[in-house]
Amino acid sequence: MTVQGSENSSRRGRRSSTMGAMPLNDMPWWRWRSNVRSALHMLSDPVFQRDVWLAGVEGYGDVTDAVYRLVEDTWLDNWSAEKYVGTIFRDSQEAALVDTAVLRVLRIMHQVGPDAPVAAYLDNPGWPEAVRAARDAHVRMAASDGEDPDAPPRSLEVLRILTRSA
Repeated sequence: MTVQGSENSSRRGRRSSTMGAMPLNDMPWWRWRSNVRSALHMLSDPVFQRDVWLAGVEGYGDVTDAVYRLVEDTWLDNWSAEKYVGTIFRDSQEAALVDTAVLRVLRIMHQVGPDAPVAAYLDNPGWPEAVRAARDAHVRMAASDGEDPDAPPRSLEVLRILTRSA
């Protein structure tokens, strides 16, 4: 069972408009970082994927939702995370780990389709490699932010609360 299209989805109707190649977006860098970290956290945790996504637990979105959180506002599906070193990402190593995770996850998404059931992602032969890449990026980002990488992923509601404007 998936929770696609739920009211707890972080997917938005469309991307921001652009000025040249850069998106016009009023989202501050720390919100982008929070969304990327949230997505990587969920994509990197096989127990969470089994107990929440496969079980259809509401409040966390689904695999596709996590992928959109990972790439939607950052456009990491169009260019390297290196572009954001010094804003969203602290250094080139963090950016490289994120790029690897994005490429692995997007490859599977393109193979199974964006609205495939959770099991289609988890059963894909490349999924363990994608999970490892997401884990590497998640651990690095969590450590850089002084947070426990092994804490359970936060719900989308908690993410919304944490990313509200101050």
